[in-house]
Order: sequence, then structure tokens, then C-alpha cells
Amino acid sequence: MEGKLYLVATPIGNLEDISFRALKILKEVDIIAAEDTRHTRKLLNHFEIKTPLTSYYEHNKRVKGEYILSLLIEGKQVALVSDAGMPGISDPGEDIVREAVSAGISVCALPGPNAALTALVISGLPSARFVFEGFLPRGKKERKAILNKLCTEQRTMIFYEAPHRLTETLKELEEFFGERKAVAAREITKKFEETVRGSLKELVNYFTNNLPRGEFTLVVAGAPQEAVEAPDLRQLKEEIDRLVAAGMPKKEAIKEVAHRNHIPKRTVYDLSLKE
Repeated sequence: MEGKLYLVATPIGNLEDISFRALKILKEVDIIAAEDTRHTRKLLNHFEIKTPLTSYYEHNKRVKGEYILSLLIEGKQVALVSDAGMPGISDPGEDIVREAVSAGISVCALPGPNAALTALVISGLPSARFVFEGFLPRGKKERKAILNKLCTEQRTMIFYEAPHRLTETLKELEEFFGERKAVAAREITKKFEETVRGSLKELVNYFTNNLPRGEFTLVVAGAPQEAVEAPDLRQLKEEIDRLVAAGMPKKEAIKEVAHRNHIPKRTVYDLSLKE
């Protein structure tokens, strides 16, 4: 019998979202590789599934990846699950899939719940073309580089964020992207599901006054055509200078020029520093 790796999507909140096929595979495979065995154990107990579990997460993926691959080569059937949603998206599942494919192992995905797509379709923002960015890097330099590139991204953008970093991330998005429509969806499919819509600035104000709880998916509108076209540096600087000469503080002048030209404040600020 040939080994096979199953990527099994599991509920992101409501257990009733699991598919009949997912339950069948989880019962039939030889072993289940889980990002957090304690979390997955609750799911298995709920559906009375007795399949053996092994852990596979970011800090043991090298060793456990070799173990899982050896089982597949032996002809075992392995199901891979994440804490919630589709494994391989913003988790180490991507690595074991790549290794299995390289080894000629058959890989089969069982579609199901996914926070990014669920948030996108309820956002009310354009969904025909979108880009998934997941979690932004922690490092300031790398983070800034990515946000600079995304300033001119015209497709709708999707991000993941933890509650304790949400407000600061929203502030950064507003700084780099300007006045864009955005949606923050939390606890999707769960009891306290909430969807907050507005501009990035309105979302910053809302979560400054309302403590963020739960895992968040952020959906942000793409750049308008004005932000994609190369700005006229000389014209922008002249606008800033006129406002400053009229008595407006430079910080406010930059903000006003950015608003008038539909350009992120950060872009105008960087331009104002150039000769």
C-alpha cells in the first residue's frame, strides 16, 4: 500500500463546520499529525475518534518531519491538521508537503474552513482579485519593506494578526496605506464573532477604545489608481510648502497633501525629505 498525506481542514470555531469526508479520513488514517495535540484531542474526543496523534509544529518540524516522511515511505496514511482551518497556510504544514512531494508521496487536500476566505467574502470589499499576506514579519526593517511594496497593491489584501498586536498593526497600515476601507473580523464562526468595518483610521479608534480579543483577520482595500501612478515630487513639495507658509504645521500639511492626492502619509513624508 502506498503512503498518502492528507491535508485535513478543521473548524475555525464552530465544530459543525467539519465535513463528513474529514471525519472519515481522520478515523481511517494510521496517524494524525497535529500542530497542537491538546487542541486537536478535544476535536477528536468530540467526534469519538481514536486515531493516534503526534505533534508537528514550528519548533519540532525538522525532526518530526523526518518521522512523518518515514511513515509515508513505509506506506502509512497520515492526516495533517492545524489548530484550525486549512493546514499549510501560515503554519509549518507547508514544509512537510514540500518534502512529501519531493519524495514522490501522494498528497491529498480535503477542503474546508478557512479564516482568510471567510473574512474576505463577508467584508464587502472586492473579492475577484486578492492577495493573502498572512502575518507580517516581526522585524521592523522587513516589515517596513513589505508595507512599502504593498502601498501600490491594487488587489484586496488579507492579513492575520494576534489581539495584542492588532492596534499597532492597524496604525502601521494607516500610516503606509492612508485612508483605505478595511474590515477586522474576529472569532469567525464562534459565539462572539464580530466584524468591524470602516476606514483604517476608524478601526484604529475603535480598537483603541475596545480591547481586542481573539484572533483577527484583516481585509484591506487595494490601492486606488492615484496611489499607483508615480506622484509628481515637485508638485507635492510645492503643496506642502504653500500650506506651511500659510501657517499649517508641517506634519498637518503632509497629512492634508496625502489626503488631497489619495497617497499614504508615509509616502508623502518620505518624498518631503528628498531634494
